[in-house]
Amino acid sequence: MKHLGILFLLFLISCSNNKPPTLGVTILASPVSDRSLTPNLFTADNGTIYLSWLEKTEQQTEFKYSSLEKKVWTAPKLISAGNNWFVNWADFPSFIVNDDVLSAHWLQKRSEGTYDYDVRISQSLDQGLTWSESFIPHSDGIAAEHGFVSMLSLYDRQNFITWLDGRNTKSSGEHEHGHAGAMTLRAGIFDHQGNMTADWELDNRTCDCCQTAAAITDNGPIVAYRDRSENEIRDIYVTRRVNETWTQPKAVFDDNWEISGCPVNGPAIAARKNQVALAWFTAAKGYSEVKLAISSDAGENFEAPIIISQGKTLGRVGISILENGLVAMSWLETENDIADIMLAVFEFNGKEIIRQSIAQTSIERASGFPVMTHYGDQIILAWTVSQDGLSKVKSAEIVLNL
Repeated sequence: MKHLGILFLLFLISCSNNKPPTLGVTILASPVSDRSLTPNLFTADNGTIYLSWLEKTEQQTEFKYSSLEKKVWTAPKLISAGNNWFVNWADFPSFIVNDDVLSAHWLQKRSEGTYDYDVRISQSLDQGLTWSESFIPHSDGIAAEHGFVSMLSLYDRQNFITWLDGRNTKSSGEHEHGHAGAMTLRAGIFDHQGNMTADWELDNRTCDCCQTAAAITDNGPIVAYRDRSENEIRDIYVTRRVNETWTQPKAVFDDNWEISGCPVNGPAIAARKNQVALAWFTAAKGYSEVKLAISSDAGENFEAPIIISQGKTLGRVGISILENGLVAMSWLETENDIADIMLAVFEFNGKEIIRQSIAQTSIERASGFPVMTHYGDQIILAWTVSQDGLSKVKSAEIVLNL
């Protein structure tokens, strides 16, 4: 009987050590107004996490940011403001930090045309006290669409930028939203003084209004985007900077999604050393799917994708690779008029550890795209709640308990 008691005790201890994993979610007090929208997140090399967003007033649109200190967002700081900005639920500003240089981009209308706008970049060298006069990274000078920007910090206070460029969609003398050619994918590098030190065309025919995504591997930058073939196949492609040369763009997977218009649903990408994780939305089979693909060779090759959600997903994906090598991924799932912001954590081989609804928002475009970043194994998620004509940015800290 004594031995049976010991065995039973060991069994209980074993059971207590096999608790299922959980996600601890802490909603963070928001530093924003009830007219805030389009959040974005960035983690600096020193681990500081930044939240940026837009706020609408009666007179103008204001671009602000805050940093997370001891789980509290600091008082907002103003980057810039204007009354001629292009404000869009899917094409939103970004903010990055590179050493002592802060850089931020927004979209500003060039002319009376609704879709004629430029990317504008401003920088601060004094911790956000003052900001430089903005500059335009694209040199075409054409009143056309320029947007869906991704920016990354590089070395020596230089930054990488990629964007969708509509210079070829306008014929000479055209002033309205017309299309003479295709949208292109371009990229460049700019320094802390606002000088463009490189400029490339990466793809001469892309989807018109799906977000770009970019990450840094040990080999260099990798850019993900939605391509557009002559036959209107719009699948996710990547191109990489290897040995000072951009690789030929290639599909991550042949979904073969034929669609005549833009689905406004770009990919998300994350990298850690030469590990790459990429998430995207497709409806190639006639119903919605969210997929995850991983690469162990800096994006040169991807494993067959894993289907994460089917049927009820809106896409709008986000992704991070945590310091422990796990992959965190977010997306939207719908039920009636409600959208659940889902978060799942996977081993790098794609084995799912846990998935959970983090918060709810609406299915309307005004709810925008949830965004994600991390530091160590801490995940920060930000999203927009839209109701009764007002919108407010919210955020949460998420910790995986194994």
